[in-house]
Amino acid sequence: MPKTVNFGTVPIGGGAPLAVIAGPCVIESPEIMRRTAETLVKVAEDLGLGLIFKSSFDKANRSSLASFRGPGFEEGLRRLDNIKKEFAVPIISDIHETWQVAPASEVLDAIQIPAFLARQTDLLCAAADSGRPVNVKKGQFMAPDDMALVAAKMESRPRFQGLTLCERGVSFGYHNLVVDMRSLVLMRDLGWPVVFDATHSVQLPSAKGGTSGGERRFIPALARAAAAVGIDAIFIETHPRPDQALCDGPNQWPLDRLKNLLISVKTIHSLAGPNLIST
Repeated sequence: MPKTVNFGTVPIGGGAPLAVIAGPCVIESPEIMRRTAETLVKVAEDLGLGLIFKSSFDKANRSSLASFRGPGFEEGLRRLDNIKKEFAVPIISDIHETWQVAPASEVLDAIQIPAFLARQTDLLCAAADSGRPVNVKKGQFMAPDDMALVAAKMESRPRFQGLTLCERGVSFGYHNLVVDMRSLVLMRDLGWPVVFDATHSVQLPSAKGGTSGGERRFIPALARAAAAVGIDAIFIETHPRPDQALCDGPNQWPLDRLKNLLISVKTIHSLAGPNLIST
């Protein structure tokens, strides 16, 4: 059984109920943010799931210079803080540079390290020093056992508050990702909770030239498979109108279909039991 890590008021791991990390890929209009948060809170309450709201203030790793990146650091944190206060929900967002950690940690309940930055020692140590728990996305170029070194870097810091390890697929040729479900078991063996990113795992990086593609129809299959293996939280980016989303639309899940997906994921997760992943 992994350690328990608290993202604000939501416990992850240690036998706690399945948690959900969800929200639009990038911060868009206040209306979209509020509509998504309101729906997510209601769904989580109905299903008895812990919810952490996620959206990015800056997508710094876009394929093209012309791609939408978000409202920026200060404005993005302000909007996330508004969501946190209005809906009484913990929030998480990704940081890209060490200088962002301290001000971000004043607003965020947890900090996320993007997959492309999962080996950046200074960034990992700064995040661990923030006094906030950290969700680290496993790089698409990394093996699951590589995350032991990531964890060791963070565990060495005096203010470390725990981490979760997130699977989001591994590069398989050009413009394609695949998910090796064994990675969930291997990362869980490191003693920390594991998260499955069901939406970025179906991304087709840079497949459209200047933007990424995605295969949304595979999200339910992968989410259910991960629940059957055994996970502590599921990460799902969702949008009221994914095909009109300003970032990663092809691999975001429609907001009005999220509840039914989570019902099936929760059911499978309950049947699998919390210890299945380590047997």
